[in-house]
Amino acid sequence: MKDYEMKAYEEVQAWRLKVMKRSGVFNKLSKQAQNKINSWIPEKVHQIVTDSIKHMVKATLVGSNWTTKKQLAITGGLAERDELLREKHTAYRKTAVIEGAGTGAGGILLGAADFPLLLSIKMKFLFEAAAVYGFDTNKYEERLFLLHIFQLAFSSEDKRRETLFIVENWEEQKDKLVDMDWRVFQQEYRDHIDLIKMLQLIPGFGAIVGAYANYNLMDQLAETAMNVYRMRVLESDGPLDY
Repeated sequence: MKDYEMKAYEEVQAWRLKVMKRSGVFNKLSKQAQNKINSWIPEKVHQIVTDSIKHMVKATLVGSNWTTKKQLAITGGLAERDELLREKHTAYRKTAVIEGAGTGAGGILLGAADFPLLLSIKMKFLFEAAAVYGFDTNKYEERLFLLHIFQLAFSSEDKRRETLFIVENWEEQKDKLVDMDWRVFQQEYRDHIDLIKMLQLIPGFGAIVGAYANYNLMDQLAETAMNVYRMRVLESDGPLDY
């Protein structure tokens, strides 16, 4: 293994330990409170929200797949791919910050637009990440893998551990997966961002919160995507070139 690959492998292991780390007391209490609130919401409402998120995400997946350049003009190994992803992360994070500040400045009137806009930015970034490391998102299994990266980035402790196991053992697990559990997908994501996004609805102050929140959410997603794809490349000798 080359020096850079060894360094990347060590960084992946450090990231993995962080993902597996037990949540603090505050996070556990917050999750318990969110679960309690979710239990008060009528099942019909849960189903409407789940269906809405499912259709929104699937539409975003189709659009992102069409607009992502699959064959990137890059040669070289893991170091070059990592650097390209960092550049793309910086660009997408800037877009997300501008979007968060803009919708946050409008308070509740524009706040409703933040969710689908930020979701589309995140999904587009994940398609770019897959292309950087040479994975073909024309394949259904790779689009499903993207959703698991998303879920890994924005989930509670138990779901995070479960999802990490799936992505670590993707070749064995993918055939068992027909589709996402959309109820869990939307609820985990919503619970993860609820508090900070509620603050974003406050006019004026919401602009600061929106920019800060989107900055950190993109960092979280980029860190997860880079390390998951590094893991696939290093441990299973996955694609760097088609």
